[in-house]
Amino acid sequence: MQYQQLPPIPLQQVKLDFLEEKKIQLYVLREDLIHPTISGNKWRKLYYNLQEANKQGKNQLLTFGGAFSNHIAATAAAGKQFGFKTIGIIRGEEHLPLNPTLQLAKENGMQFHYVNRTFYREKKYDFEFLETLKEQYSDFYLVPEGGSNTFAVKGCTEIIKNINIDYDTICCACGTGGTIAGIIASVDETKEVIGFPALKGGEFLKNDIQQLLADYQQQFFVEINHPNWSLNTDYHFGGYAKITHELIDFVNGFYQNHTIPLDLIYTGKMLFGILHLAKTTAFFNGKKIVAVHTGGLQGNCGFEYNS
Repeated sequence: MQYQQLPPIPLQQVKLDFLEEKKIQLYVLREDLIHPTISGNKWRKLYYNLQEANKQGKNQLLTFGGAFSNHIAATAAAGKQFGFKTIGIIRGEEHLPLNPTLQLAKENGMQFHYVNRTFYREKKYDFEFLETLKEQYSDFYLVPEGGSNTFAVKGCTEIIKNINIDYDTICCACGTGGTIAGIIASVDETKEVIGFPALKGGEFLKNDIQQLLADYQQQFFVEINHPNWSLNTDYHFGGYAKITHELIDFVNGFYQNHTIPLDLIYTGKMLFGILHLAKTTAFFNGKKIVAVHTGGLQGNCGFEYNS
């Protein structure tokens, strides 16, 4: 995977009357344009993991995810493009016909192994289970659920290289915490970092993010002392992959007004949250904000949705 192949990543300003009145400047970093199927943070998270797999002489990737996982779809696409076999350990029972996410993964060559939800939640990284998988599929390079590990954090530290303006606050959606950990590790202490978890009860992510940062510091011998980051857990719309008509209307309207497509699971909720806070509070008054578009647009195919 060569970064020279990446297109320029544009910053697109969102202009609304109430933003201008409150002297708020909002820009969307269009990381979704990196690649049609390995877009946004998935490219960032997989880049150094694939380098490490190649370094270890592994030609097979094994990873975990739900039936609508952007990570599953992106890993399958990356495997096909860069010459890796892929295995997806899928949470839940098999349902046919396959949903659009799994169909895309299958078309890119991924082999599925279904695991019931209880076992998946409690045992997915259990040593004995992983050894059983090695016996069944032979040796593999393990990419964790959501792709979040120290190599993913390293990849996500490079997101800010595409920001060519001064800014006060950078925001991103959160699933497993790898993206925001990379941003926290890369920005200076004058920048405010805000994550918008897509999961209900997303407060638990704070510990996961802190652990990712600690592991990243230890592995890559860097020092991170960034106190100015937080999570806003108010905009999950009922939980992961949960949507409402209000959210659908917002995503459709945002595309019509700004020609920026959003996904309903992550970036739609984040932008809704940013604009709701900007409109109803003084929290962002006078600030210049960068919202990172983490891609994942394929996830919209799982909903009755048209941009």
